Amino acid sequence: MRVLCAFPEAMPSSNSRPPACLAPGALYLALLLHLSLSSQAGDRRPLPVDRAAGLKEKTLILLDVSTKNPVRTVNENFLSLQLDPSIIHDGWLDFLSSKRLVTLARGLSPAFLRFGGKRTDFLQFQNLRNPAKSRGGPGPDYYLKNYEDDIVRSDVALDKQKGCKIAQHPDVMLELQREKAAQMHLVLLKEQFSNTYSNLILTARSLDKLYNFADCSGLHLIFALNALRRNPNNSWNSSSALSLLKYSASKKYNISWELGNEPNNYRTMHGRAVNGSQLGKDYIQLKSLLQPIRIYSRASLYGPNIGRPRKNVIALLDGFMKVAGSTVDAVTWQHCYIDGRVVKVMDFLKTRLLDTLSDQIRKIQKVVNTYTPGKKIWLEGVVTTSAGGTNNLSDSYAAGFLWLNTLGMLANQGIDVVIRHSFFDHGYNHLVDQNFNPLPDYWLSLLYKRLIGPKVLAVHVAGLQRKPRPGRVIRDKLRIYAHCTNHHNHNYVRGSITLFIINLHRSRKKIKLAGTLRDKLVHQYLLQPYGQEGLKSKTQRCQYCGII
Repeated sequence: MRVLCAFPEAMPSSNSRPPACLAPGALYLALLLHLSLSSQAGDRRPLPVDRAAGLKEKTLILLDVSTKNPVRTVNENFLSLQLDPSIIHDGWLDFLSSKRLVTLARGLSPAFLRFGGKRTDFLQFQNLRNPAKSRGGPGPDYYLKNYEDDIVRSDVALDKQKGCKIAQHPDVMLELQREKAAQMHLVLLKEQFSNTYSNLILTARSLDKLYNFADCSGLHLIFALNALRRNPNNSWNSSSALSLLKYSASKKYNISWELGNEPNNYRTMHGRAVNGSQLGKDYIQLKSLLQPIRIYSRASLYGPNIGRPRKNVIALLDGFMKVAGSTVDAVTWQHCYIDGRVVKVMDFLKTRLLDTLSDQIRKIQKVVNTYTPGKKIWLEGVVTTSAGGTNNLSDSYAAGFLWLNTLGMLANQGIDVVIRHSFFDHGYNHLVDQNFNPLPDYWLSLLYKRLIGPKVLAVHVAGLQRKPRPGRVIRDKLRIYAHCTNHHNHNYVRGSITLFIINLHRSRKKIKLAGTLRDKLVHQYLLQPYGQEGLKSKTQRCQYCGII
């Protein structure tokens, strides 16, 4: 169960109910405890909650929020998105103009769109027209070959507000593309497990399609350049990147930049290691390439996008920060929770798993603050499970426990941006499936964007019994996060507050709002899995969501 609650001043009390009992294992997305600081009481009828047999209502928990000063303020684009370059390989890049995809992406704007992933460092830019033009015969390419000219065809409409290229693709075209993508998915998985990757060619026309998608969706594109093109002395070979920069500048594309993806894995992927100092020099070289190009002279630069901060990775980050810490606008790293080959549904409810991220944050912050105190830190490419995810698990309702806790923990610990891998297509960690249907984490992300603002508030909780058994570590199974409500949501006045709560206890928890929250009007948004699959459901229903 997921619930979003709000305390707005100007909303009708007939839609409001106070928080009551949190069911065991409930993702109580009290994702909208909108609180007006005026003292208007709401309807005090209890929220209807199904009672499981044999479960008792336990501890009464008193909950209050400090509204005087935020403890953190994160980026307006805090929840952002990623597209993997594999969409070039499997052909989905050519469908980014889909009206449905653009509409879904717009729902999550404003946000960054990072174009990067494991195949970043095998990406080569060529200023050529789409090679599909020269291919014929039956199959997806036959229908894609005229894609570049489809802006004058009847199946394409123009967005009148922005002049975007938005397409309505024929069903036969989409069906053939899904067949092609399914075949290519096996090839991509084989490459990933064998650590042997083929080169990808990004044409100028493909870059146009990528930028059109980002711009029409209200997303700011961050392009990760290939860092594995190396000179004999192991310095970065920038020739391909310079060609891409010049083309993008000629089109006046507003893009931010990165260099490489998980440089700590270069030895296993390519047989050539790059240490932190050399990577820092490469970033300085990239900065020098950007400065003479007028449109990119002040473009943002992010990196080094390291992997999980183990000992050798921390050493790489330390060397990078020493040389180029002042060059980047934010320091970036990646996180994966579970090995996708050994995942089961209950893994998503384990506090030990949820807490693995916290230790990584502290390790990254320690290195960054040693060289550039106060430098922004981003978590890029966060995924629930590795190896592209696990079907019927990482794309299901259950994965929302990890995703929501990730958002709350990162904001609470001062991480400025989190980039979700992936918006579309890649594996089973995505937000939208290949039928262009939103998955449960998409709806969770949409509600988060609508309701959560960048100011993080301190939460005060009383009443939890914390008596550990001998030798046992206390792990917090009730996660409560609070933010000022998104001020762009005009359904709620300034001064409203959003809470989201995750109950991982085996018993129900009854929450009573106290202090600042006492006697305020409450709106709750309840998300539940839909169908017989339960936690494995790929669809969900939402009660009380019409208001947003």
